[in-house]
Amino acid sequence: MASFSSIGVGLGGSVDVNGLIKASVDAVKLPITRTNGLNDQAKFTEAKISTFGKLQSMVSSLQAAAGRLASVTGWNSVSASSSNDKAVSATAIGGTVETTFSVEVSALAKAQVATSDALTSNTAVGAGSLKIELGRWSGGSFTPGTGSAPDIAISATDTLADIAGKINGANAGVTATIVTDVSGQRLMLRGKNTGEDAGFRLAVTDADGDLGDGAGLSRLTDGLAADPGVNAAANATARINGLFDVTSATNTFENAVAGVTFKASQVTTAPVDITVVKDASAVKKNVEDFVIAYNAANQALNELTKYDKATGTGGLLQGDSTAVALQNQLRNVVQSMSSSTGPFQTLSSIGLGIVQGGDLSIDGSKLDAALKSPDAVKALFIGADGSAATTDGVAEKIKMATSQLLDSDGFFASKDKQLKAVLERNAKEVARINDRAEGTEALLKARYTALDTQMSRLNALNSYISQQVTTWNNQKG
Repeated sequence: MASFSSIGVGLGGSVDVNGLIKASVDAVKLPITRTNGLNDQAKFTEAKISTFGKLQSMVSSLQAAAGRLASVTGWNSVSASSSNDKAVSATAIGGTVETTFSVEVSALAKAQVATSDALTSNTAVGAGSLKIELGRWSGGSFTPGTGSAPDIAISATDTLADIAGKINGANAGVTATIVTDVSGQRLMLRGKNTGEDAGFRLAVTDADGDLGDGAGLSRLTDGLAADPGVNAAANATARINGLFDVTSATNTFENAVAGVTFKASQVTTAPVDITVVKDASAVKKNVEDFVIAYNAANQALNELTKYDKATGTGGLLQGDSTAVALQNQLRNVVQSMSSSTGPFQTLSSIGLGIVQGGDLSIDGSKLDAALKSPDAVKALFIGADGSAATTDGVAEKIKMATSQLLDSDGFFASKDKQLKAVLERNAKEVARINDRAEGTEALLKARYTALDTQMSRLNALNSYISQQVTTWNNQKG
């Protein structure tokens, strides 16, 4: 509130006008500032919006966890192992058929390496330009690839180190390094990729116009422009089951055996066996992840809706019927029954029990025993038909329930819209009251200013009369 320092002069300074105006304005703003007023209500509503947002994230995590148990792919997890994983390691995607095959690695993938003849250290090489073409060497001839080969300008003062820096800066598909030995400095180029299609060739344009004089920039053609021979880029080669030869531009073989990817790290001296089996541990982890996600949401709702008799305080959502309904909905769905006709119809039948507070507990021994019959456990979560086409499995029911909660017109979206509408009404009411307070302040200022002016006039008149009386009395005496 603005201070009116000029007001009160006519009142003789005996009245705290600013204090009176402030008190009146504060009284108008009381619905905003008092305890549980509009300010507190706005903070409470904002806290609710944030809290329901966190609950939405937890329910989303629960939906994802249930989705893995409701997915056929989630029940087809497999693991791949190697009899010598230092030489050959392997992975397999879900649904891959259980199998065993052998791999023999005869060569690893290589990048091309080429080195120039030795030059005197830190000596300028010569002016001109370089072009590095990527492609494939075969039988002493080079076939360029489809990529562009930028020209790299070399000045007359550039040393090998300068040239290496320019090659690296040109992003030409190779890396350049300086090697120093007893003979001097050499420019070494190495392809950034492996595989026989990732070779390269250096083309030189010498400023002196003579590529055969062994002087100037053309000195780099010796060793860098010729067939690299044993240093050529090469594919990795392997043999499967001693019969089928396969190659890869990298050391990773992705399409040799359906669903299996194996990576060669060493040339082998004996066959390496790769075995693919069903992975019960992956299914168990999916069950454990589901329990963790459900308990996180349940514990959050317990904390938010509780009432502490000792302190007389409640959680942020204590008494909120929608929060209680949300918790009950989640608890009901985890206690639902599957249509499975097998030995497992409820989560408790595989060791997932409800404990005090509504959390799920895991009986590890019971779960392990149940997972020895994976198809029966699968039927519990996916339903009697064992597919994701229906919604009669426990995981399918949970996924459907959480989807309804998370839909664009579902529980959380509606709650967010409702709470934001409350905030909007609150803001409008605050604005209305602030406008009223400003009007009250302006009105009181005008009235006190007018009163002050009138009092100033009366004080002046009183002073004049007093002076006249004094003068009259003096004349009379």
